[in-house]
Amino acid sequence: MSVRHGLKGFGIIAFLLCALLPCGAAQLNLMPWPSQITQQDGSLALNAPPRIELTGGDERIHHALQRFLRDLAAQTGAPFDRHFPGAQDGPALVIHCASKGRRVQSLDEDESYHLSVSQAGVELTAANPLGIMHGLETLLQLVEPGPNGWVIPYVSIDDSPRFAWRGLMIDVSRHFMPLDAIERNIDGMAAVKLNVLHLHLSDDEGFRVESKRAPRLTEMASDGQFYTQDQIRELIAYARDRGVRVVPEFDVPGHAVSWLVAYPELASGPAPKGLVRSEHDQLRPPLDPTNEATYKLLDRVFGEMEGLFPDQYFHIGGDEVDGKYWDKDAHIQAWMREHNIKDNHALQTYFTKRVQQIVHKHGKDMEGWDEILDGDLPKDSLIQSWRGADSLANAARMGYKTVLSAGYYLDLMYPASQHYAVDPTSGPSASLTADEKTNIIGGEAAQWSEYVTPENVDNRLWPRTAAIAERLWSPASVTDVSSMYRRLAVVSRNLEWLGLQHISGSRRMLGRIAGDDMPLQLLETLAAAAEPVKGYDRETTQVYDGEAPLNHLVDAVPPESDQARYINELAQRAVHDPSVRPELRAIFLRWRDNDAKIEPYLATSMLRKPLVPLSQSLSELGGVGLDALDAVEAGRAVTAEERKAQLAKVDDCAAHHAEMFLVVTPAVRALVEAEPGAQ
Repeated sequence: MSVRHGLKGFGIIAFLLCALLPCGAAQLNLMPWPSQITQQDGSLALNAPPRIELTGGDERIHHALQRFLRDLAAQTGAPFDRHFPGAQDGPALVIHCASKGRRVQSLDEDESYHLSVSQAGVELTAANPLGIMHGLETLLQLVEPGPNGWVIPYVSIDDSPRFAWRGLMIDVSRHFMPLDAIERNIDGMAAVKLNVLHLHLSDDEGFRVESKRAPRLTEMASDGQFYTQDQIRELIAYARDRGVRVVPEFDVPGHAVSWLVAYPELASGPAPKGLVRSEHDQLRPPLDPTNEATYKLLDRVFGEMEGLFPDQYFHIGGDEVDGKYWDKDAHIQAWMREHNIKDNHALQTYFTKRVQQIVHKHGKDMEGWDEILDGDLPKDSLIQSWRGADSLANAARMGYKTVLSAGYYLDLMYPASQHYAVDPTSGPSASLTADEKTNIIGGEAAQWSEYVTPENVDNRLWPRTAAIAERLWSPASVTDVSSMYRRLAVVSRNLEWLGLQHISGSRRMLGRIAGDDMPLQLLETLAAAAEPVKGYDRETTQVYDGEAPLNHLVDAVPPESDQARYINELAQRAVHDPSVRPELRAIFLRWRDNDAKIEPYLATSMLRKPLVPLSQSLSELGGVGLDALDAVEAGRAVTAEERKAQLAKVDDCAAHHAEMFLVVTPAVRALVEAEPGAQ
């Protein structure tokens, strides 16, 4: 519930419209879109650092104000961060925080805020520091250039999140992410009002937190890449200062090779000899749930980790347990018969209940992936759905709190629009009762790191995560994809000012591939037309190898090409709008001619050599596009056979090469299908 509801001076019709959709204030670059917003004519001049008047709150607000002025200075290029906190000349920024908030951030804290900008200045009020921090992020997004300087439009905003759990999971086990990479992405999370960082801290590839109670996990199962406990404390403090909770995950009983490298006696069947390095490492047994020593180790380690991570929730994994190891283990099978456990699901449920007791003993609530779902689990267990919306609805129906990750898997390389269309309360959840729907507490984007390193992690996360953040914060009625993409482009640019590297990092990687001998624009032409393959297609052509360098074009290009989306839309317009055809013709010419120019450079570098067929396909696609455009402009009839041959070429050009494909084929297809003549 919002702290303030006053709507003085605003018409009820404008309020109702703007509360539902980014319509009346369509040019504002806000993301997530606020739950209630009204806009008046006029704007507040920001010609000097604001005069800050603060009452209430805690040290987090002071730090947030320092970041706000620093980010404002970076975004505008003006020295708004000088003279803090003693500025006297700028407009008033009056902040009132009703409480200090909780020492350990919790799920049920009020995150709402009221923000008004008028001739008198800026007023920001909230129940606690979380709301103030969210309001400052909104205020930063409102700043825009005016004819005579920087300005803030006159608005009144009453804002609160739709869901309490708005998360991002980062896998730091398969490819370790140093502290600075995590921290800068926490800054990105805070900018779009995400509030849960879920760290996947153990898997077959490594155990990534220092353990003093079980030091073999650090010494034998980390390859020397882990966070010290002091670093974890620093990270948690960094996140709390930005309104972000940190939820740790230690995956058991499957994905447990790192545990078993250190403690081989706990394996179900033969123990692995080393950490998983690639897909060629096939021995990946789960922990033995019939061995009491398993629970003694988990109690020792989980107790240590639960003391290190203050959040109420502790994630125990529970996904993708390979039951073949239990089936083949004679001791485990005998134990199951003796204890009347009928199948592997029942055995995992037994294990999960034992682990839940350990987690609960140390004062935490258990979270796990949806494979752990069973009606016998305590109702304070939190279920994270990754296998589909059905498990989310089932968990909610059974009385469990649940969050959705299905549809938000960033590593699958789907476009922002596809994630944006996924709503936790749609699909099977739509038929739940009102009380059951309250058990759906949010969602969480997921970034697994088989093909992600610290160099390109930002590229994989942003800006698409901002679209998911809007889905989880904004009203369900905010669904306009065109508006989302317009605002997403602005957010993407502004995130770079915060220190994110999704744009600059990609450019650096392209520069490495081009080297000193090749004109960069030739590679950029090819890169802008291509995207990585989607879903799990990369695994069909490139064997996962955790030690292989990820430095090819597929690793450098973003999951979604903004330029390709623009070109595809341009071609749709060109079918009926002659005015845009010259621009499209220039693009097709550039594609057609690029291969001849880039070809001499491709064979001279192992980073470029795999691009030969992709470059050739782009050239051929440009030629087909030019022919189709000629036919459309001349009104020249094309036979069915000619059209069939052209479409066959387009299909050929869409083939995967170097783990990528040309995402611009829809542009040429639209023109071919619009040609006059036989249909």
